[in-house]
Amino acid sequence: MIVGAGFAGYRTARTLSRLTRHQAEITLLNPTDYFLYLPLLPQVAAGILEPRRVTVSLSGTLPGVRLVLGEAEGIDLDGRTVHYTDPEGETGTLPYDRLVISVGSVNKLLPVPGVAEHAHGFRGLPEALYLRDHVTRQMELAAAADDPESRAARRTFVVVGAGYTGTEVAAHGQLYTDAQARRQPLRDGVRPRWMLLDVAPRVLPEMDERLSRTADRVLRERGVDVRMGTSVKEATHDGVLLTDGEFVTTRTLVWCVGVRPDPLVESVGQPLERGRLIVDPYLQVPGSPEVFACGDAAAVPDLDKPGSFTPMTAQHAWRHGHVAARNVAASLGVGERRPYRHRDLGFVVDLGGTKAAANPLGVPLPGPLAGPVARGYHLAAMPGNRVRVTADWLLDAVLPRQAVQLGLVRSWSVPLDTASPELARVPGAPQRREKESSAVGSGPSGPGAAVEEDTTDAPAPAAEPAAGPADPAKSQPSAEPAKNQPGAEPAKNQPGGEPAKSQPGGEPAKNQPGAEPAKNQPGGEPADPPGPVKHPGTPDTPDTPTEGDS
Repeated sequence: MIVGAGFAGYRTARTLSRLTRHQAEITLLNPTDYFLYLPLLPQVAAGILEPRRVTVSLSGTLPGVRLVLGEAEGIDLDGRTVHYTDPEGETGTLPYDRLVISVGSVNKLLPVPGVAEHAHGFRGLPEALYLRDHVTRQMELAAAADDPESRAARRTFVVVGAGYTGTEVAAHGQLYTDAQARRQPLRDGVRPRWMLLDVAPRVLPEMDERLSRTADRVLRERGVDVRMGTSVKEATHDGVLLTDGEFVTTRTLVWCVGVRPDPLVESVGQPLERGRLIVDPYLQVPGSPEVFACGDAAAVPDLDKPGSFTPMTAQHAWRHGHVAARNVAASLGVGERRPYRHRDLGFVVDLGGTKAAANPLGVPLPGPLAGPVARGYHLAAMPGNRVRVTADWLLDAVLPRQAVQLGLVRSWSVPLDTASPELARVPGAPQRREKESSAVGSGPSGPGAAVEEDTTDAPAPAAEPAAGPADPAKSQPSAEPAKNQPGAEPAKNQPGGEPAKSQPGGEPAKNQPGAEPAKNQPGGEPADPPGPVKHPGTPDTPDTPTEGDS
């Protein structure tokens, strides 16, 4: 039984299927029927790739693996069962002889006022689709606006977190909006403005300094306002207050400060390290030899650094899956088990166009070579869709991008504080309750109290795929709770619910930051969503705070 199909869970299922050769019944529980290749998600938001290009069918690529669609709600170690809720709200129980917990991670929140209500994360496909529509809409509204202040706010996009994800979002976003501005120029000849903030001293602080300098130079040449040593102190309807005292008017705040383990891990009732399940070097839970954990859900001892744990990075999650599969097979009498060891093989960061930063095998590459190497790596690392991805890249090189709004994902469908970033909220759909602990996570307290560990994430490895999608936290069955309770339809004016206009977390009034325009306004959305809306719902490591296995 494998819970979660991120990079760790997906590779566990694939490797175990090959090793056991149909001699074991393998069940994979996941809320979606696809594996998400998250390193290319910024290209979905920028209109380069179509959404299905970064999704790989689980049933189509995992022969001999039984796929069960659903979100795990709890794990009974004594009864050896996993309780889950399927997409239609029906509950079920799955027994196991061996269990692999690979539920991944979710957005990490810091106690910064207004962020939960006004920011959006970048952990799943719905968030990428929303950001693409939102940015397109803001540019169209800015081009038509008569008010200079409204134009300035709508053409300003703030990204918090200069790690792997935030850097790529800002790099691709600037190219996307510049292309829109060329086709539909803004008044006064101004350009779209992208800001990249982080309290770290440099962009991509977890990478080699030469790659960091390359990324910083490309961003600045492209026009991105890079501000290191600066973060958000407060987010409001009108914009964001920075830690240096400046107030920036904006309608867009993208939160890329890192991740924390899925709250389902807490329900297991075993010792934790910063929210991660402690395992031995063989990825087994002490005292429960039939239970394994890998990816962002597991605190795996780093045998090369005694006393520390492997960070939440893509390469660790991917390789955890391989070792977990071999050790599960060994427990069934197939092969021998082995401890987890790892050697970094470099990183790649795609900065859009022909630009990239890469150091495969620790060798920094100059600009002209880094771009092809980065894209070649992604093609080699993807479990499928290589031809389709290549075709989209070729079309993007010769044809203009289609800057249109599809309106498939609304702002209220992708809240920042969610344990299921891979699932968009749907009016009237059965949803489960969120854990209260999801609101703050393990970050420091106080406005703007971000530290480097909270605002960076890991780049994709040059030799191993970046981590997979965060699997949702599983906390409660999908009953319909009372109003104002987690998972319910919050009362008006409550964060995450359907608040009154101009209230945090809702559909703010026209000309409010991050909001959708008023009904019947250009680019706007219809009034309140139909039917009741129920909620669907990083930890930093001691040394390297990074993005998780998504």
